[in-house]
Amino acid sequence: MDFTAQPKPATALCGVVSADGKIAYPPGVKEITDKITTDEMIKRLKMVVKTFMDMDQDSEDEKQQYLPLALHLASEFFLRNPNKDVRLLVACCLADIFRIYAPEAPYTSHDKLKDIFLFITRQLKGLEDTKSPQFNRYFYLLENLAWVKSYNICFELEDCNEIFIQLFRTLFSVINNSHNKKVQMHMLDLMSSIIMEGDGVTQELLDSILINLIPAHKNLNKQSFDLAKVLLKRTVQTIEACIANFFNQVLVLGRSSVSDLSEHVFDLIQELFAIDPHLLLSVMPQLEFKLKSNDGEERLAVVRLLAKLFGSKDSDLATQNRPLWQCFLGRFNDIHVPVRLESVKFASHCLMNHPDLAKDLTEYLKVRSHDPEEAIRHDVIVTIITAAKRDLALVNDQLLGFVRERTLDKRWRVRKEAMMGLAQLYKKYCLHGEAGKEAAEKVSWIKDKLLHIYYQNSIDDKLLVEKIFAQYLVPHNLETEERMKCLYYLYASLDPNAVKALNEMWKCQNMLRSHVRELLDLHKQPTSEANCSAMFGKLMTIAKNLPDPGKAQDFVKKFNQVLGDDEKLRSQLELLISPTCSCKQADVCVREIARKLANPKQPTNPFLEMVKFLLERIAPVHIDSEAIR
Repeated sequence: MDFTAQPKPATALCGVVSADGKIAYPPGVKEITDKITTDEMIKRLKMVVKTFMDMDQDSEDEKQQYLPLALHLASEFFLRNPNKDVRLLVACCLADIFRIYAPEAPYTSHDKLKDIFLFITRQLKGLEDTKSPQFNRYFYLLENLAWVKSYNICFELEDCNEIFIQLFRTLFSVINNSHNKKVQMHMLDLMSSIIMEGDGVTQELLDSILINLIPAHKNLNKQSFDLAKVLLKRTVQTIEACIANFFNQVLVLGRSSVSDLSEHVFDLIQELFAIDPHLLLSVMPQLEFKLKSNDGEERLAVVRLLAKLFGSKDSDLATQNRPLWQCFLGRFNDIHVPVRLESVKFASHCLMNHPDLAKDLTEYLKVRSHDPEEAIRHDVIVTIITAAKRDLALVNDQLLGFVRERTLDKRWRVRKEAMMGLAQLYKKYCLHGEAGKEAAEKVSWIKDKLLHIYYQNSIDDKLLVEKIFAQYLVPHNLETEERMKCLYYLYASLDPNAVKALNEMWKCQNMLRSHVRELLDLHKQPTSEANCSAMFGKLMTIAKNLPDPGKAQDFVKKFNQVLGDDEKLRSQLELLISPTCSCKQADVCVREIARKLANPKQPTNPFLEMVKFLLERIAPVHIDSEAIR
């Protein structure tokens, strides 16, 4: 039953009363006027509600009899009544009147109809409180309006939009987590009939739905978000054109004034895509147009949005819309650095969620791995390593090759990222064998490659190789037997150049140990000019074996001063470099010395960091007498 068939305007019923000039009331109900108390009025209205509730469309005599009462209930006295219980009862009567007299409502004045529907809409706010003793009546009102599609009468009104906007805003504001499925269902029926049976959705009405998808609103009221989501899914065929028009106005024509939500277009596109990609059928070509914008910041915003749409787990946008995907890939070569950076960051999610697109991405990542911008080359490595750590099968040999190349990058930050990334992959897939023999073979070259870097001139590279060896290739925290087994297998499977590098590494560490031992011997001798000169020479030699030798000189001098003043510290250092020191003792010594030099008031302490570098290089973390045995 609905009101899409409109009343014939010929009969003006607004003044009909019974033959004797009086309004006919149901049996047992006295006259309802402003002369009675509110309590009495409520009592009488309840009986009227019951009468209308029990009537159906076929009761022709009763319909004629109670027509004056129906008109009386729509008078200003009731519509503006200050008592909310009176207003609720009147609204229930009016909803039943629309049901009984359908398809011809007894109110023919457009102004009166507008007043009635705005009045009924205001009463629906009472749905908010499910614990209210009146809630069942509010629910009855909603159910009745939804079932009869009463609001469809308003299509004939010039300003029906005002009523619909008010209705939608009210329903979205009252829905909450204490409502059951029936409440949501009736709200959906009510709103979807207005969308699907009307002549189109105005921008303001569309805004009243879309505003619930904006993150700030979504977080405030999840139920209104869910309601909007289901409503959009249900009305996708009708509403898609209105959505397309909105985005066309804002994205293509630049008319942001058409809606208060213009500044949220990208958030909205993301949410609508997640709800149902069909809602955006006509919007996607507009995004392609935006990707080619002359404004770098605008392109960046679109790239960020599309990265989420292409990269999300269940998205098949790249296969469904190839032109847009190709256009998006073109942004990897954008002139604007932040756009290239954003594109590279996206690749990681894409590799993990859509391995089938790896082939498309490989060529673009290759070019970016040689980008003039350090940050972009760095992020290419992060992208590939992140995906490889998730699952080695996600990255092909070509992608791993890009990381291998970057271990020789001119920038330390990039080299370090590449070396550490490869070390983590080696530990995960070769040492721990997390993905079987095939995966281990795929990355078995990493150990040789990392040790070859020891041939580089930079002290930073050498130190990082030592650190990687101790943490990833042969982890020093393994039990002695495991550690030696690990070292044995590694040594046996290295290529000749890597073996030379490893021998060189141990030789350098041993030489530095000798320098520190000689420094400690000088501390035992009486102070003299020759002694001071020899000590200074020794300190300079030690500093050359640490990162940033210029700064290291000052720190080494400071450390030497502390050694001169603190006998206990000297004996700790003596133990650390003595041939009898075990790996476990070395670990304790390093921690003790670091603890003594730490300054709680100085969380970042470059002096302490430098001393730790020195201690890590000279500490026997792998081989002691037990290990030899």
